[in-house]
Amino acid sequence: MIFITYQKLLIILIISLLLSSLIGLASLLLSDTSPDKEKTSVYECGFSPYDNLGSPISIRFFLIGILFLIFDLEISLLFPWSISSYLTTILGFWIVILFLAILTWGLIYEWIKGGLEWE
Repeated sequence: MIFITYQKLLIILIISLLLSSLIGLASLLLSDTSPDKEKTSVYECGFSPYDNLGSPISIRFFLIGILFLIFDLEISLLFPWSISSYLTTILGFWIVILFLAILTWGLIYEWIKGGLEWE
């Protein structure tokens, strides 16, 4: 009986290894090997890295980054709660609702103040 369970697991592992190898090989063979200058340039920072070294950096980039971290942490806190929500009491439920209300209020406030607009 145990052998049958391990046999099914082995089949799943073999199929997943073959599929991931096939997808990896296809992306290696079908991808563009000579990317253009724009694709290899730095684009994540919001400004050109080759400008004057003394020029000021826009604070807007950092504000967007902080907002992303805040709402990313919200999601990482909600996943465990959603899985174990049947274990919490009614007080725990209302604490999570309060947490979501505060974050939603903060998002609406930033939206109204224009903190999410990129100039």
